[in-house]
Order: sequence, then C-alpha cells, then structure tokens
Amino acid sequence: MNNLRNSVRLIGNLGGNPEVKELPSGKKVAKISIATTEKYKDSDGKQVSETQWHNLVFWDKNADFAAKYLEKGNEVAIEGKLLNRSYTDKEGHKKYISEISVNEIMRVGGIKKKE
Repeated sequence: MNNLRNSVRLIGNLGGNPEVKELPSGKKVAKISIATTEKYKDSDGKQVSETQWHNLVFWDKNADFAAKYLEKGNEVAIEGKLLNRSYTDKEGHKKYISEISVNEIMRVGGIKKKE
C-alpha cells in the first residue's frame, strides 16, 4: 500500500473556454470545467445518463496549453490531483471548493490551434 497517492483521471467534454490569469507572482493559471457522463441501465432496464461537473486548474505551461488549444466542447483526457480549499466570499461566508490540479492533458480528437 505504499503506492497510494492522490491521483485523478477523467475523460470528458469541456464546459467552456479557459479563463486564464497571470498572478502577481508571474505564475499563470487557467480554470475550466469538464463534464463526465456515466450511462447505465436501471432496475427496469431503462437507459440512465448521469453527468458530473468537475473544476480543473492548470498552472504555467499547462495554462499556456489550455489557452492556446482548448475550447468549449473539446473532448479531453486529464490526469491530476484532487485539491480541497476554502475561501471567504464578499458576504463573509466561508466557502469550500474541490478542484483538480491538472498535470497531464490530451485532446482526444487531436490538437488544432484555436483561430
């Protein structure tokens, strides 16, 4: 059990175009959501489709890749780690968020540079 680690792999479709920012430290970050869909038959034999949305975060070179090559609807395969963090909103309420810090990404249909 020494090989247990925080690792997430997903294949799905992007829900929007990446939001890219440069932080005061000079690091680049891109954020985007991905939808994964599971299909199965219920106890009555009826086809059921369930979609889950996941928040992705890309840093530096991966943020550059996201900005250059990714757009809404692309099918991608990602690998990363699950991060949980909290922040305080403008009304003073503490909010919690889970996101995947992506360290590997591949466009399933190949790569085309955005126009």
